Amino acid sequence: MLKVTTMSTPLIIDGTAYAKEVQADLLIRTKAILDKTGVVPRLATIIVGSNPASVMYVKMKHNACLRAGIEPLKIELPETITTDGLIAEINKLNNDDSIFGILLQHPLPKHIDTGRCFNAISIEKDTDGVNTASFGAMTMGQTAFNSATPYAIMSLLKHYGIQIEGANAVVIGRSPILGKPVSMMLLNANATVTICHTKTRNLPDIVRGADIVVAAVGQAKFVQADWVRDGAVLIDAGYNEGNVGDIDLENAAPKSSAYTPVPGGVGPVTIIKLIEQTVEAAERKLLS
Repeated sequence: MLKVTTMSTPLIIDGTAYAKEVQADLLIRTKAILDKTGVVPRLATIIVGSNPASVMYVKMKHNACLRAGIEPLKIELPETITTDGLIAEINKLNNDDSIFGILLQHPLPKHIDTGRCFNAISIEKDTDGVNTASFGAMTMGQTAFNSATPYAIMSLLKHYGIQIEGANAVVIGRSPILGKPVSMMLLNANATVTICHTKTRNLPDIVRGADIVVAAVGQAKFVQADWVRDGAVLIDAGYNEGNVGDIDLENAAPKSSAYTPVPGGVGPVTIIKLIEQTVEAAERKLLS
């Protein structure tokens, strides 16, 4: 295991390379499902409106599905749809036995009750891990699909041999699908976790005490290099205009023992973990 120490050359936590490894494994698993059952697992993605970033992300997920051997289904809905109308569409997918995973692309239009819509997704098909029941089960150490980005972060830490047990982890961000679940996952992995946000007092001093820093605030280069102690592990879960994350990696990464680049770090693994959990959902239903 890589311990948090000062290193002359930081380890690059390469999400693109790891995602390709997972993809190769998923091709084997989806072929096994097809050979035994004649079924190709399907992931349904709902997109509301035409937000350019959302359109791009859905296209990336569509292509990743094809590379991993599962069939993507895109449901495009008008921006004017109501919360009840969107929930009705989700329920159609809940009741469709050919669908094994449901992704509701977010952010949603402001008039939509995002929480109600996330919770309308069947827990058995919540392969993006956004339902509060999924979060609760995960927090309690029970079987559940994980929030995709936090799951990606934990998978990268494990794959690259970063020592979590006993580490001081600081998570900057408290969103229900990133900051909060990754904090619980780190806690369940025996890290000591401090949850911070943009309103936290003395935030730089808190970050300086971290062995592992997870930045998930959605603000470009929010975490400054002088906040980071030598040898810390930097996990940048942000993606902002200009292809930059939430950490000033240009100046902070050389101080670290390991870091996720932006792009090419957490992002590719988030997508492949969504697909992996869809394959797992199909295996549970078809092969168990």
